[in-house]
Amino acid sequence: MSAPAAAASATEQTSTRAITTAPGGGKARRVKERLTSPWATAAAIIIAVIWTIPTFGLLVSSFRTPEEIRSNGWWNIFVSPSFTLENYLDVLTVQGASSANLGSYFVNSLVIAIPAALFPIILATMAAYAFAWIKFRGSAALFVLIFALQIVPLQMALIPLLQIFSEVLGISGTFPAVWIAHTIFGLPLCIFLLHNFISEIPGEVIEAARVDGANHTQIFFRIIIPLSLPALASIGIFQFLWVWNDLLVALVFSGGTADVAPLTQRLAELVGNFGRNTERLPAAAFISLIIPLIVFFSLQRYFVRGLLAGSTKG
Repeated sequence: MSAPAAAASATEQTSTRAITTAPGGGKARRVKERLTSPWATAAAIIIAVIWTIPTFGLLVSSFRTPEEIRSNGWWNIFVSPSFTLENYLDVLTVQGASSANLGSYFVNSLVIAIPAALFPIILATMAAYAFAWIKFRGSAALFVLIFALQIVPLQMALIPLLQIFSEVLGISGTFPAVWIAHTIFGLPLCIFLLHNFISEIPGEVIEAARVDGANHTQIFFRIIIPLSLPALASIGIFQFLWVWNDLLVALVFSGGTADVAPLTQRLAELVGNFGRNTERLPAAAFISLIIPLIVFFSLQRYFVRGLLAGSTKG
């Protein structure tokens, strides 16, 4: 029997035993009952409504005229409804020095966010597997050190890292500088979360693959990664949203130039001096929500599985 087949068989047997045994099954039922109780449902609905109100207000404001935005709140739309598409046309089609010009910044954000989300996840998955299933001297101390890096404020590392990029590597103001910075800042948390998930994979699966002659590379690519897809998707969503919505890190390491700067920088500059053109900001901000919404809804099923993974263990 090959290593993947043995791993799959061991996984199915382990999952069956975990579900049918009394302690695991009873805990799973208790967790399900708590999550599906009327009180939990009501609380989830209330939280969802409260969380959605600002987004709904942003959407309504994006369709209001400048005069209405300056004179009253967005909730007045229920009293005197009126809509316009001029704000969207202004930020998407108007050309000139004072125009929004979101197209190039939108592309910059994609170029920054996709690699800056993939790099830390790839490196963190390999590191998490090593910490969980490869025994080496000093692994426990090194893992504690990596976990402790989450305590260090991000702002304290900006200037030293910028000096290294500009004076030593000479990559300041480029996309690689932003990718490396986001990878460095995202690695500790990604390693910690993935280690907690990968270390909970049943040992029978790993041992079955080793008995069949699988090495660490085969175990990693054929067993660890397929079994860790829910966790990888969950962390990928968080990392992508963090990078997409980031302004500080990208602004520091991109140099603020239009060739590298992300969409968040353009949103911050959009209002202009003395609060002019405030009607552009809601429309531009809502356009910036399109990609995060697509990423979240496309990976939602993995996201939910990743959140619940391990909740019924033990």
